[in-house]
Amino acid sequence: MPWGGKKGHKGRGKQFSNPEEIDRQMKAQRELEENAGAEKESSSDSEEESSSDEESESRRRSGVEGLIEIENPNRVSQKNKKVTEVDVSAPKELSRREREEIEKQKSKERYMKLHLEGKTDQARADLARLAIIKKQREEAAKKREELRKVKETEEAKR
Repeated sequence: MPWGGKKGHKGRGKQFSNPEEIDRQMKAQRELEENAGAEKESSSDSEEESSSDEESESRRRSGVEGLIEIENPNRVSQKNKKVTEVDVSAPKELSRREREEIEKQKSKERYMKLHLEGKTDQARADLARLAIIKKQREEAAKKREELRKVKETEEAKR
């Protein structure tokens, strides 16, 4: 046995198809295509859906799946819609991330509005701090004014 684990095809006899068999297969293929085209033209939309459903059922249930009936509640089947059924004007569902992002922006705007009005705790603390700083600056300005007056009176005495 070679290293690859599979035997080669060397030494085997070659098999050729008969030309009559090839012709017979090609005729059968053409007939199937012609019959399928005629059926599609003659059948209505509802019959076409049912036949396509049956074909997809037979394709899906090949092998063991055809023998065992399995119902998976978590499996979401893709439902194809026709172009005429699609409603473009309907509102689009937002994803969870998009909804959360919009809510976050709205809450930030609400907070900023309340903050500017002075209704939040942080705004109140800021205003109190500003009031304290104003008082300190006023007191410092009064002291400087008094010192300036004292210097002027001393200079006037000299």
